[in-house]
Amino acid sequence: MNGIEKIKQRIDADTQAEIDKILASAREEAAKIAEKYNAQADEEAIELNMRSKKAAAEREERLVSAAQMESRKTALATKQGLMEKAYELALEKLCKMPDAQYKEIVADLLVQASPSGRGTVVFAPDEAKRIGEAAVKLANEKLGGGKLTLSQETREIRGGFILRDDRVEVNGTFETLVRLQKAETAGAVAKILFPEA
Repeated sequence: MNGIEKIKQRIDADTQAEIDKILASAREEAAKIAEKYNAQADEEAIELNMRSKKAAAEREERLVSAAQMESRKTALATKQGLMEKAYELALEKLCKMPDAQYKEIVADLLVQASPSGRGTVVFAPDEAKRIGEAAVKLANEKLGGGKLTLSQETREIRGGFILRDDRVEVNGTFETLVRLQKAETAGAVAKILFPEA
C-alpha cells in the first residue's frame, strides 16, 4: 500500500469514527428528547384521566340530582292525584247522602245563602223532583217565614243548588263548596293521607 492509500484509509477511518460519534450523540440526544416527551405525555395522560374522572363524577352528581328531582316531582304528582281523588270521593258522598240528610243539609245551606229569606232555588233535574220542594219548605221554616221558592228551571249540577235573588246568583253547588273547602283543608287532608311526610 502506498502512502496515499494509507492516508485515504486513515481519513476514511477518522471520518467513520466522527460519523459514529455524531450518530451516537444524536441517538443519545433523541433518547433524552423521547424520554422528556414520554414523561410529559404521561403527566398529561394522568391530568386528562383526573379531569375525566372529575367530569364523570360531576355528571353522575347532576344525573343523580336530576333523578331525585324527577322522583320528587312524580311523588308530588301522585300525591296531588290522590288528594284530587279524595275530594272527588267527598263530592260523591255528598251527592249520594240519604234524602232526609241531604234535604237537611241543603236547607241549612239555603238559610246561610239567603239571609233575606227570599230567592228562587234551582236544583239539578233529578234533585228538583226528589227533594227540591221539601228542602225549600224546610229552609223557609228555619228562616222563620222565609219566601224561598222552587224554580221550574233546572241546571246540570252534581249536587246542591243555585239561589237567584233578583240579578244575584249564589252558587251553593256541592262542586263549588268542595272546591272552596279544598283551599282550607288541603293541609289537613294531606296529613291524614300522607302522615309520613
